[in-house]
Amino acid sequence: MTLSPRATTIDGARPGPATMSIFSFSLLRIGMFRRLGTAMAFNSIGMMAEAVVLGWLTLELTNSPFLVGVAMAARSLPLFFVGVPAGVVADRFPRQWLLAATGVGQALTATALGVLTLLGVVTLAWVLALTCLAGVIRGVEHAARQSYTHDVVGVGALMPGLALLGVLMRAGWLVGSLLAGAVIARFGSGAAYLVVAAGFLAGALVLVGATAPARPAHAGAGSVWRGVADFLTAIRTNRTLLALMILTSGAEMLGFSHQALLPSLARDVLRVGPEALGVMNAARSFGGILGLAVASMGKPGAGAGVLFLVVLVSFGAGLVILGLAPHVVGLAGVIVVLIVVNAAGGLTDLLAQGLMQLSVPAALRGRAGGAWVVAIGLAPLGQLQTGALASLFGVSIALGTSGLALVALTTAAALAYPRLRRL
Repeated sequence: MTLSPRATTIDGARPGPATMSIFSFSLLRIGMFRRLGTAMAFNSIGMMAEAVVLGWLTLELTNSPFLVGVAMAARSLPLFFVGVPAGVVADRFPRQWLLAATGVGQALTATALGVLTLLGVVTLAWVLALTCLAGVIRGVEHAARQSYTHDVVGVGALMPGLALLGVLMRAGWLVGSLLAGAVIARFGSGAAYLVVAAGFLAGALVLVGATAPARPAHAGAGSVWRGVADFLTAIRTNRTLLALMILTSGAEMLGFSHQALLPSLARDVLRVGPEALGVMNAARSFGGILGLAVASMGKPGAGAGVLFLVVLVSFGAGLVILGLAPHVVGLAGVIVVLIVVNAAGGLTDLLAQGLMQLSVPAALRGRAGGAWVVAIGLAPLGQLQTGALASLFGVSIALGTSGLALVALTTAAALAYPRLRRL
């Protein structure tokens, strides 16, 4: 990828050589990028530990895979509603401040759930309410993080920056998965929620004192709701952005929703405990790292749209195989398939975020991040449907159905939006 001559960083350094691969450790020479990456790793420990403990605690409270899906939906549902306003906020206020503040907010919600669980008074209503509040906060964090990455590395190094952050994020997920599983097994879900809080708080503290370059004067002009209206207009007129949002939503609803089935897959199908669930979630993280590492072997350029479509089809096919794996190869085979499926998932995330950021003008970078947040905010629909299918027909049928639907959606989008194939 050729760097723009104006792609300077906030400490004045160049991100790297004139031609940079999709994955470059040279970006770590940028001081603010190191801060952002470290904060991302800590935040991701909290985020994945939260997913593990949320699923296990809900299953303990309700004994229902459908209600596990409801709890996971409460975690993501706010993103759909706050995505665009969060993007406008990220265009109006210092993004590094927003990242620190949202880290503190998520730490507080996790602490509250931890204390309620340790006291033995936690209920499903408390779990859903506080998880939903954390989702609102996370929507602002997601929108600010993407646009702040653009601020730090510049347009020319955006894809490599997102790729490296993706690896750091998934490394945090891996640690968070294993840590949460071990803490739940030994000390219970309440203690695990305190680990979640510690991860979010550490990520926030790293960003204290972070800086960012000046933005164009018009970037924050007008009211928040005017900014929302302008961006909705942009979505209607920018068919490429709309297509990317549709495919990202499909990946979330049909692909990443398999995470909601892992507690039931572990306990009810494979007959294993929370430590094995932690290993399965760690396999998801390792798969994402592996996918980004494979992508680093080539040079990004024309053809990113075709690659996005191919990866989505592979994601869906992998889910079909995952549905069959427990009955054929057991826990070890399931872990291998999870690695492969989430390698495709990691590439899906990278390409969706990068293509959305590059499909809008500079003044709308935060709102492009908001568009991605809106798209992933539809994940609850997938989590609810996959939980319902699992309750009615079993985990394997739910996984296979989701995988086939993702393949069908991707094929339809490729035919309906031919410009995607030319990106």
